[in-house]
Amino acid sequence: MRNRHRLLHICFVFYQLIIFSSPAKSDDSIIERFRAYLQIDTSQPNPDYTNASKFILAQAEALSLESQTLEFAKNKPLILLKWPGSNPQLPSILLNSHTDVVPSEPSKWSHHPFGAHLDSQGNIFARGSQDMKCVGMQYLEAIRRLKASGFQPVRSVYLSFVPDEEIGGHDGAEKFADSHVFNSLNVGIVLDEGLASTTEDYRAFYAERCPWWLVIKARGAPGHGAKLYDNSAMENLFKSIESVRRFRASQFDLVKAGLKAEGEVVSVNMAFLKAGTPSPNGFVMNLQPSEAEAGFDIRVPPTTDAESLERRIVEEWAPASRNMTFEFKQRASLHDKFGRPILTATDSSNPWWNLLEEAVRKANGKLGKPEIFPASTDARYFRERGLPAIGFSPMANTPILLHDHNEFLNQAEYLKGIDIYESIIKACASYVQHSKDEASRDEL
Repeated sequence: MRNRHRLLHICFVFYQLIIFSSPAKSDDSIIERFRAYLQIDTSQPNPDYTNASKFILAQAEALSLESQTLEFAKNKPLILLKWPGSNPQLPSILLNSHTDVVPSEPSKWSHHPFGAHLDSQGNIFARGSQDMKCVGMQYLEAIRRLKASGFQPVRSVYLSFVPDEEIGGHDGAEKFADSHVFNSLNVGIVLDEGLASTTEDYRAFYAERCPWWLVIKARGAPGHGAKLYDNSAMENLFKSIESVRRFRASQFDLVKAGLKAEGEVVSVNMAFLKAGTPSPNGFVMNLQPSEAEAGFDIRVPPTTDAESLERRIVEEWAPASRNMTFEFKQRASLHDKFGRPILTATDSSNPWWNLLEEAVRKANGKLGKPEIFPASTDARYFRERGLPAIGFSPMANTPILLHDHNEFLNQAEYLKGIDIYESIIKACASYVQHSKDEASRDEL
């Protein structure tokens, strides 16, 4: 199936060359470029980064943007584009997007996930239409319009197309943010992905929940399957699972009651349960196992009291008194490298937030209340360095379908998003006042 769609992509090559080289601003050309990008199968675990890179570099050439291809891991290219500003001494703007997408189940889609089908309602069905090839292309289309209008940025504008975000970003944005190349960019603000909004207000994210992947293990004496006795491994683990369940329910109740947004509570979901003694036909049914373990995906807002949560794990979820142990498979810090909460200010102390809000308004849009992203994005790697980073995907009046079957984005909403990003890039690239935050960062 993958080969068939690669062949389909090759059939579009000459047509793509035409639309790359054409200065046309028509909506049809814009939509065709978007669909061409969506038709490249960059799904994990075997993303076609080669053709995705060729596509992006062709776009860069058509727009006369400087480009370079970086590889922090073999066969995982990161494309970095540059639109030089007239004052390179000012901190730059980084527009980040990832090129990979999550896997899909074609049989459960109404249209093939890499066909980029455009239906009669203007909906474009494709994996990545919301997460997040739309934003990467909106960056480029916004720059296309700004260049055509004669706009010259004061600050340099960089665009990074990074690999592997969907599997943690460790060979992509994480290594990029820690590189000498990144340091040389003198980045002042990062824009990255957000989420669709089901209302007319756009959603913007100033932080995200940090992943704590916890494995709890219980031990106990083995016994006959018919025997009743205390402190078996399974009994102890079930007590822990029930304690976790009660905590999860208390957090979820806050969301259900409208007291907190999803990103403001600690979420806990069991990812696996492992126990039993294997047999050729399954498991030994008359033997109580001596070990049992469960894994939990915990997402922690940066506003959480981490010490209190840790005590809960030690004292309630995995107490040593019940022969319990635990380990973190992953535990992201709630603080940046300067010891501050890993979030971006959304008040007057952060001029970038004010610029974003005003730019969206000028483009006839409106931002909702700033939010904490409920999952993880590459933005965390830039916030960890103390940089302001805002997650923003301009999709209003759109069902949230990232990672779902039949992911789609309406073409009218996509085109409006280009207007929004044109306004944002123009505002940020024209900003010349050296803020207090930038001065403090330079000193550090």
